[in-house]
Amino acid sequence: GEKCYRCEECSWQFSRLGSLKTHKRTHTGEKPYRCEECSRQFSRLDELKAHLRTHTGEKPYRCEECSKQFSRLSHLKSHMRTHSGEKPYGCEECSRQFSHLSDLKKHIRTHTGEKPYKCEECSKQFSHMFALKRHMQTHTGEKPYRCEECSRQFSQLGNLETHMRTHTGEKPYQCEECSKQFSRLGHLKTHVQTHTGEKPYKCEECSRQFSERRSLRKHMQTHK
Repeated sequence: GEKCYRCEECSWQFSRLGSLKTHKRTHTGEKPYRCEECSRQFSRLDELKAHLRTHTGEKPYRCEECSKQFSRLSHLKSHMRTHSGEKPYGCEECSRQFSHLSDLKKHIRTHTGEKPYKCEECSKQFSHMFALKRHMQTHTGEKPYRCEECSRQFSQLGNLETHMRTHTGEKPYQCEECSKQFSRLGHLKTHVQTHTGEKPYKCEECSRQFSERRSLRKHMQTHK
C-alpha cells in the first residue's frame, strides 16, 4: 500500500499510522511494554510476547527437518541455514561468507583487530568472549575438565583431550614425509623441521641455531 506516514526524524515512511508510532520509539527510547516477571521493558508488544517465552519455556516454532523447536521465528530461520547451507552474510575484506550475522561480526574482528572483551584482573583484551572466559581460568585456577582415568584436572577442554591420548595411545598427527605419527600437533611441527632443515631456535649468546626448543635449552647450559 501507499506509504503516506513519514518519520520527521529519519524520513522513513510507513503505510500505517500505528507502524509510524511504533517506529518513533526507536528515537525516543520509550518502552511502554513491561514484563511482569522480571520488569524488563520493551518498545514493541511483539518483543514483549517473544520475551515472555523465556519465562514460560514455550517454543512454538519447529524445524520441519529435524524437529528442533525455537521460541522465536528469527531463531528458526537462522537455524534453517544449517540445513540449507545458505550463507547470506559476506565479508567485504576477504569474501568469506557466513550463515549468521553474529559469526560475520566476530570474523570482521580478525581484520580490524578489535578486542572488545577485557579482563578485569589484568586488562588483557580479547576479540571473542570464549577466549576471555578461557583466560579468566588462569586467574581463578578453575579446572573444570577432569580425566576419568587418572583424575588429573585441566582448565581447558582441548588440554584434557590431548592428555587423554596418553591413556589411549592415539596419535592423530602424521608426518607426510615418513609417516611417523604423533599425539600432539606441536610435536609433529617440531619433527617436520628434521626434514626441512628449519632451525627457528637461536642462541642469543653465540647465534647457533636449533630445530627443537629443548636442544636450545640443553645448549644454553654450556654458556653458564
